[in-house]
Amino acid sequence: MYELKTLLPEHDIKLPACMYPMKVLNASLAATPAKANASSSSNDASSVTTRQEKVLKQLQELKQQMASIRATLGLCQKGSEHSVQQSLQNGGLLEEPLHDIVINGHPNFIPYALLALKNAWKDLFTIDVKTFKHSTMPDIGKEAADFEKKLAQVKVDPSKPKVNVSLIWKNCEHTEMISSPTMYVPIYGEVNIVRYLGRVGPPAYRYEDSPNCNEIDAVLDICYQLLRCTTSKSRAAMLRELNLRLDKQKYFSGDEISIADIGVHSSLKRLPAITARDLTPTLTEWRKRVQLIAQL
Repeated sequence: MYELKTLLPEHDIKLPACMYPMKVLNASLAATPAKANASSSSNDASSVTTRQEKVLKQLQELKQQMASIRATLGLCQKGSEHSVQQSLQNGGLLEEPLHDIVINGHPNFIPYALLALKNAWKDLFTIDVKTFKHSTMPDIGKEAADFEKKLAQVKVDPSKPKVNVSLIWKNCEHTEMISSPTMYVPIYGEVNIVRYLGRVGPPAYRYEDSPNCNEIDAVLDICYQLLRCTTSKSRAAMLRELNLRLDKQKYFSGDEISIADIGVHSSLKRLPAITARDLTPTLTEWRKRVQLIAQL
């Protein structure tokens, strides 16, 4: 082996006065390492075990205190395993407290999806909608007023999970939702609002883990394009796309209704230019089934 050159010659090293001296953990080994025996090792192990038991006891007491605080606040007592399980059931999204949300909408573009979801979820989840008029919109018109009445007719169940929605009639170009209580982060478009509500609503309507996840997103994308069609030819093309995707299924995601059906139904309701004559027999039968649930 090669002999290493001494990098630091032997001399006294003066430690700075600002440093704390460390206590020798094992004085017997430091003083006479050759004379260390099994009894000192046994004493060290016993001391570590005692400290460990004390720490575990303190952790148990802390856990009980936290459980007591959670019970006082009425929070879930199932712990982190429950949170992990819930996140896996929601496409990997972690559960977060629901904030009140604000939706700005023009009376000419009524967000019928709010009413449809409120009716569809009334036994599972509550969307409590309060409506207001902005100074830029003194008169909302008969159709929006009827929409408000139908919203008020759906009862709110205080025992169900709830999200509070403030719908403000405003002279705005796009329907927009503000979900953050601390900063202005808008979500534009009724279809994207439906996506958001689908993620915070009842688990049965959360589609991230569904094998039809991509299909639901594709249908909602068609709804977004349908609402922006400017010609009858482009609207007819979008309706053909919807008809092909519905095929022989009861709903767009299979045998159970999903937010894709809510999005399509609301979009068709918002477009008076699309009449019953424009729909295929398949879409007509589908619309009747969804109407019984959405009650628009």
